[in-house]
This record gives sequence, structure tokens and C-alpha cells, in this order.
Amino acid sequence: MKLFVFGLGYSGLAFARHAVAQGYEVVGTHREPPSTVEPGIRYITFGPGHTLPKDALDGVIGLLSTVPPTDLGDPALDAIGKYINIMERFAWVGYLSTTGVYGDRQGGLVDETSPLLPSLERSKQRVRAEADWLGLWKNHKIPVHIFRLAGIYGPGRSAIDSLRAGKAKRIVKPGQVFSRIHVEDIAGALLASLAKPTPGEIYNLCDDNPAGPEEVITYAAGLLGVDPPPAIPFDQADLSPMARSFYADNKRVSNQKMKNALGYRLKYPSYKEGLKAILSATPG
Repeated sequence: MKLFVFGLGYSGLAFARHAVAQGYEVVGTHREPPSTVEPGIRYITFGPGHTLPKDALDGVIGLLSTVPPTDLGDPALDAIGKYINIMERFAWVGYLSTTGVYGDRQGGLVDETSPLLPSLERSKQRVRAEADWLGLWKNHKIPVHIFRLAGIYGPGRSAIDSLRAGKAKRIVKPGQVFSRIHVEDIAGALLASLAKPTPGEIYNLCDDNPAGPEEVITYAAGLLGVDPPPAIPFDQADLSPMARSFYADNKRVSNQKMKNALGYRLKYPSYKEGLKAILSATPG
């Protein structure tokens, strides 16, 4: 059985590794040839100006896209446009979107039925991309599933890592919370969906414990046995425009559909379990 992954980045590679462990062969795209080639994964260089090899989708039964849209559209959708007849035979297609499509709810709760009120341009692009992907289901019966991801963390991308690198900031914005998802739980939920396709459905992927960013940094510092960085009020923080933009949205995200419809149980129900596992794996 073969799967195709557009974008073997952080989340895509985690999914590919888990799929290989379950007996799948994986073909995936990467902007640059990888420094380390992993067993069971065939890498294809793909980026601006590239086209897919003619045999790229041969034998493929499922496809995942982790590629973000641009103001010009969705690069992955553009690349597979001529393969519609092949994709109609797929058992499963997944598209990774973001909970940013819900916009700011001032700390309120959202689920998959909530209206989309994106406040950032990149989130508006995601709304358009979701509609385009779902169009493959509506118009061609290609079994598309949309997964809206909360803030992604995991080994190499966590409060543990930022503290060890001396780059952590403890930003305090009263009332601000973020929902999160460990990268291993992204992979797990996607594989649960692959095993139980429900075309046309949308799922939020997040853990059970939305929390303020300063809370996570403080907890991670405690695990490491170090003092947390000094608290910095948000309006005094020296943040890049991109980093500051993440604070524009404040909401709690429900994961009940992921649990009930997919039957997926989180390996890391909160950042606490996730950070403990990261520290245990890299105790240095």
C-alpha cells in the first residue's frame, strides 16, 4: 500500500514515519533533497517551477497535503489538477489546515460547526484552500478530509527546546490562551482517519488543555529545574510581526469530534504530558 505526502516537513514526516511503521510505502515531496533518507520513504524534489514525475501517483491509495496556500492559490492542488482521474480511485485524501480559520473568539469555544471568521490574511487563504479541496469531494467524489490543526509542538519545537537554546520568552497577555497538538498526535489522528474514511468531514486536531503561553514556559522551566524567564507584558514584548500576529486570535478549540467520530485517544492530552515525554527522550 502506498501513500503520497505533499510536504515532508515537521508534520508530514511524522505522519510518513508512522505510516511506514504500519506497513505503508510513502512517496513525498521536499523542497530540498534531505540530508538523511529514511527507510520506506521515496523523496521527490518539489517547489516553484517543479512538476511531479509521471509515476508519482502510481499505486497510491491515499494522499496528504501539508503545503500552505499562497496569495496565488494552493501549489499542491495546482500540481495534482491533471491527476483527477487517478485520485478518484483513492481511498483517502487529507488536507492540513489551521484553527486560525475561526479567527478571534476572545477566549470562547469553537468547534467544527462554528462560522469561519479569519482575522489574518494567511487564515483567509486557508479558508479558500479548504473550499478548493472540498470541491474535489463535491465535484469528483475524491474522498477529501480537512484537519484544522492547533499550535504544533513536539521534539525540537517545544518550550523545552526554546529554554535550552536561551530563546524562550515568557509573554503575558491576560486572558490569552492557545490550543495545542503534539506532532505525534497529529500523525495518530490522521492514521485513525485513514483507517476509517469519512469523506467531506472536517476535524479539529488539538489537545484537551488550552493554556496561556506563559504557563507552558513556566512548567517547562520547572521540568528543567531552572528559573523561568522574566515575565514580559505583551505590549512591551519585542516580537516579530509574525510572532505578534499569533496573539491576534484568542480561543479554545473543541476536539470532541476527533474523539467521538474518529475514535482517537490522545497520547498527550495536555502540554504537560507532551513536555515530559520530550524531556525524557532528550534528558541532556
